[in-house]
Amino acid sequence: MVELSLADRPAIVTGASRGIGREIAARFAEAGGNVVVCSRTYEDVETVATDLTDTHEGRVVPVECDVTDRGAVRDLVDTTIEEFGDVRVLVNNAGGADESANLLHRCDEETFESMVDLNLKSQFILSKAVLPAMVAAGGGSIIHMGSVNGLFGIGLSGYSEAKSGLLALSRNIAAHYGQHGVRSNVISAATIETANRRAEMANTEERTGETSARERWLDQYPLGRFGTPREVADASLFLASEMSSFVTGENLVLDGGLTTSLPTSFINEIYDADDQPTAK
Repeated sequence: MVELSLADRPAIVTGASRGIGREIAARFAEAGGNVVVCSRTYEDVETVATDLTDTHEGRVVPVECDVTDRGAVRDLVDTTIEEFGDVRVLVNNAGGADESANLLHRCDEETFESMVDLNLKSQFILSKAVLPAMVAAGGGSIIHMGSVNGLFGIGLSGYSEAKSGLLALSRNIAAHYGQHGVRSNVISAATIETANRRAEMANTEERTGETSARERWLDQYPLGRFGTPREVADASLFLASEMSSFVTGENLVLDGGLTTSLPTSFINEIYDADDQPTAK
């Protein structure tokens, strides 16, 4: 039986100083993996590396890296090979959105370009940089952090377009390098309960004067809750491990049902969907 183990699969996790990236690194280390964690600020990932190495089986090495800088990315890959011998897993997690550019007419060209650079071009740079080593090692897994924003119209110009582009990037990698043992997949997550997301909802309530922003947000989710960083980390571990050895070119949608339907309150109003089924 294939296990969810990364004992022989050195990994790079970008944007690992907090939130989802940190949780992915922790999950990988827990599964016995050796991990290089990177962020634009060395002190942030140094703390992460110390904490995770002290509490998990795998060894975690911090590297300062601006993922939009080709030279820094090359150094990141070289450091991983020097530390662990090869690279078998890449998690393209670093990214972010500019909340002020929520609609197209509020997004200037500079902001649009910076969003594409951070959320799409950087993942292209990282994937290209890691491919030679991954192929030489006999293959591996590249995981791109997408978003439901890339699947249907929500908002956040630049960010959403970049996340949609990740789907094509990942499929091309899967199609062209599968013959060398390289797999590539996207995780498109919806709202994940991080400190930043909680602050975002609090800011929404403060800006609008409403106190129900969280409840209105939750109404979009059939499961009635948001996701957790641990759930994204578990999905990442599955895609990184040999448990998913026949999965490539796919988009794993982690959204609690968000993209399946209209708001729960509307469905209940129209169909009485909240009527609980009983045995007959």
